[in-house]
Amino acid sequence: MKTSRRDFIRQSAHLAAMAALGAALPAGAAGGVPLPDGLHWQKAPCRFCGTGCGVMVGVKGGRVVAVQGDPDCGVNKGLLCVKGYYAGAILYGKDRLTHPMIRKDGKHVKATWEEAIELIADNVMKDSDRFSIYGSGQWTVPEGYINLKFIKAGLSNNHLDPNARLCMASAVVGFITTFGVDEPSGCYEDLDECDTVITWGNNWAEMHPVLFSRFMDRKRSLPKYQQSEITYIDMGTRKTRSSSAANYYLEFVPQTDLAIANCICYQLIENDTYDKEFVAQHTRFKANDGADLTIEEFKGFLDDYTPEKVAELSGISVGHLKMLGEIFGDPKRKVLSLWCMGVNQHTRGTWMNNLIYNVHLLAGKIAKPGSTPFSLTGQPSACGTAREVGTLAHALPGGRVVKNEEHRKDCEDLWNAVPGCINPKPGFHTVRMFEGLAAGELTSMWVQVTNPAHSMPHLHKNLANAEDRFLVVSDVYPTATTRLAKVVLPSALWVEKNGIFGNSERRTQQWFKAVDPPGEARDDLWQVLAVAHRMYKKGFKGLRDRDGNFLLAIRDENGKEIEAWKWEVFKDFNVDRVLFEEYRKLTFKKHKDVAPYDVLVEHHGLRWPVVQDDQGVWRETTRRFVEHEDPYVEEGKGIQFYGAKAGDDRAILWARPYEAPPEVPDKDYPLWLCTGRVLEHWHTGTMTQRVKELHNAMPRAYVEFHPIDAREMGIQDGDKIRIQSRRGSIVLPAWVRGRGLPQRGMIFVPFFDETKLINEVTLDAYCPMSKEPDYKKCAVRVEKLA
Repeated sequence: MKTSRRDFIRQSAHLAAMAALGAALPAGAAGGVPLPDGLHWQKAPCRFCGTGCGVMVGVKGGRVVAVQGDPDCGVNKGLLCVKGYYAGAILYGKDRLTHPMIRKDGKHVKATWEEAIELIADNVMKDSDRFSIYGSGQWTVPEGYINLKFIKAGLSNNHLDPNARLCMASAVVGFITTFGVDEPSGCYEDLDECDTVITWGNNWAEMHPVLFSRFMDRKRSLPKYQQSEITYIDMGTRKTRSSSAANYYLEFVPQTDLAIANCICYQLIENDTYDKEFVAQHTRFKANDGADLTIEEFKGFLDDYTPEKVAELSGISVGHLKMLGEIFGDPKRKVLSLWCMGVNQHTRGTWMNNLIYNVHLLAGKIAKPGSTPFSLTGQPSACGTAREVGTLAHALPGGRVVKNEEHRKDCEDLWNAVPGCINPKPGFHTVRMFEGLAAGELTSMWVQVTNPAHSMPHLHKNLANAEDRFLVVSDVYPTATTRLAKVVLPSALWVEKNGIFGNSERRTQQWFKAVDPPGEARDDLWQVLAVAHRMYKKGFKGLRDRDGNFLLAIRDENGKEIEAWKWEVFKDFNVDRVLFEEYRKLTFKKHKDVAPYDVLVEHHGLRWPVVQDDQGVWRETTRRFVEHEDPYVEEGKGIQFYGAKAGDDRAILWARPYEAPPEVPDKDYPLWLCTGRVLEHWHTGTMTQRVKELHNAMPRAYVEFHPIDAREMGIQDGDKIRIQSRRGSIVLPAWVRGRGLPQRGMIFVPFFDETKLINEVTLDAYCPMSKEPDYKKCAVRVEKLA
């Protein structure tokens, strides 16, 4: 049988990954074929982006020696990206953290777990109101849940926020303000059904490459005369690898995506091509201040967004703007909109999410196969943990919020917590949290599974004085953040522990521990239990339940308390199962019903809501709000936006105006700076920089120029360039003809390189609704160094 190009790439990458991990290569071993003999294989979700690819992990001699795509996982069907194929190697960097450390006399010295737990417990007890936890979209569901229960019920303190605030908070607030509930209605099968994909500032070829491949494989597998039937339009401020595959690349001035979306809506109403029946049955209109609008008033708002006016503002031609209007106005077109950081990391990220929903709602292109707006996610459990568990400063599990008395009572009753222990006042969001730490409003912080001293914007301001506070960092490798810590705790990574993630399409994925962590490294979940129990034994009242027992107690199926705070007990008991089953009880209120733990064990991920049918079979939901797919849609409704806060089952179209960014180029700082990621590395490179092949492919950061700008400035590849903003500066080598092509007047810098912290330059202005910072645009100047 002839091998396709896709299969060849898959097989080659798999064999390379196995070789890099030191595995013997059995004859015929390749991705997508039967798993090689002699290894123990088990399923797990990939450790990187929010796509949620299924992975088969091969273990021999107590080590992960092979990784390949899981052919039974509906997400990736056996395919992985380059990071996924090398996922096993992230466990084996030479500088893994293997024992606790405490800073003494300015240096980190080896400590025992007993010393570390005692020191942390004493410091939290001393000033529990000013303690904070900064977590992650890489937390597993049980890890996020135990941290939330510990701080919000145990300490009556809501200073808990994840790094997911930096990547998908705008998507959360956008979805809630439009639909009343969070998380996408669509699914990855829409990639197989659509005839048009529009990416809104999203380089999915590098950031979500398996989804990109899924769509492009489908398009390119058609005979050439049919390929034109599937259209891909990429809109962005920088031409990327995604743009190169598009039928149309539409380049716009930064921030004017707000006006472009309004322009499409203007055309749908002006040309009378909007879906009148859908709009009448399923939507209503609101002004920016929340007042109700008629469709005529909404149209009056849109009069400022004609193609002619928006072309002048955005730089996209009138013809191309009209093309977008025609595509959405064609009732036969099935249009899938995709976005990620370009929309979310935006000072009006919430508005921009609302506006994409406006376009699809007006066109009636939502909750239909191949036609839906779909927000992609950047971390493996930003959805499952940050959004669903509720590890945000204002949130509680299952879509609840701390401000709501009924929601607080739900949690307090389930946990047998003292009534009123959950504080109704939201805690500090991420930027505010670090501002508070710098100013002394917060005196201590526990950072888990993230690297804020690298990833926070405006680092000089937001990490000021961090070294002088009581900072605890749990991580797997030394980072910019561990260097500032008073206490460093070595953590287990990925398949060195049990876990559960939740991906972009509401898919909950479970896995079991496959190998032991190195040295004295231990699960983040255990670390929290151990500190909390130590505080309980020292008499901290908040960690006592209504009966005086330990609030975070782990009990077996007979109700007997397990001494899970003891490592030798924890490591042999499935604490994940206990915590997940407790958390699951909180998922029903907002129809986010996750499957039972034991059901997840038997599947390669299930998309909530998951309910049991009359025959006792557990059924997942492909598309939300759709009759016969979503069990919570009432019979005869067809489409029902049942989360609507007004109780009328209607989604809201918001009149959100264009607003200029807070900082624009001027004579002193004449260039835009955009930051982002690259294919080989994930976020701050803590894991991927330890993989030789990935590091060698992209060892260091660079500054990317448009060739005409570079020529006018006398800049060539490799020249040392100082980038200066109003906040700081950095020196990087120039790359003039690299992978991407910034628009004229813009430079691009990736942020993975710990030796070159571009976030010393970035702006920390954020969306006032979601509190998500804008990493995509600020003003800089450059200087060529001798």
